[in-house]
Amino acid sequence: MSTFQMHAPANLAFETTLLVRDTCLCLHTQRAARALARRFDVALKPAGITSGQFSLLMSLNRPKPPNLGSVAALLAMDRTTLTANLKPLERRGLIETAPDPTDRRARLLRLTPAGREVLAEAVPIWRHLHAAIEMALSNPDHLRSELNLLSRSGRPDGVARRRLV
Repeated sequence: MSTFQMHAPANLAFETTLLVRDTCLCLHTQRAARALARRFDVALKPAGITSGQFSLLMSLNRPKPPNLGSVAALLAMDRTTLTANLKPLERRGLIETAPDPTDRRARLLRLTPAGREVLAEAVPIWRHLHAAIEMALSNPDHLRSELNLLSRSGRPDGVARRRLV
C-alpha cells in the first residue's frame, strides 16, 4: 500500500461541497466581508487609509483615550494583531500610544490632530458608500442585528443567546 493510499481522505460526496457552498454561514459571511472591505478600501483610498484603518481610527475617536485591550475587544481582534495594525498608523503620525498613568503595564491609544484630519476626510466618503450599500439591502437593521448577535458569541459552540428586551 502506498503512502498516498494510507493517508487518503475518506471519499466525500460532491453534493456535500455544494451544500457547504450554498448554505455555510461562515463562508457567506467571509465572502460578504471581503467584498464590503474591498468596496470601502477603494472608496477610502483618496483619504489614504483602508477600511480596517478607518475602523481602527474611528474606535479611537472617544472623549478619553482607550486602552489597547478595550480597542481589541471592540474590534474583535487579538492584541498582537491590533498592535501590528497600529504600527503603520503610528509611523504616519495618525495615532500615538502612551503608558496608562493608572496602570503602567497598559497602553493608551490616542488620535493625533493628523489622525483626526484623516478621519474628517474619510467620514463623508464612508457615509456616502454606507448609505448606498444600505439602500441595496432589503433590511439593513435586521442584518446588523443578526451580525451583532453572531459577533457576541463567546461560547465554545459559537452560538450566542438573544438578549431579551
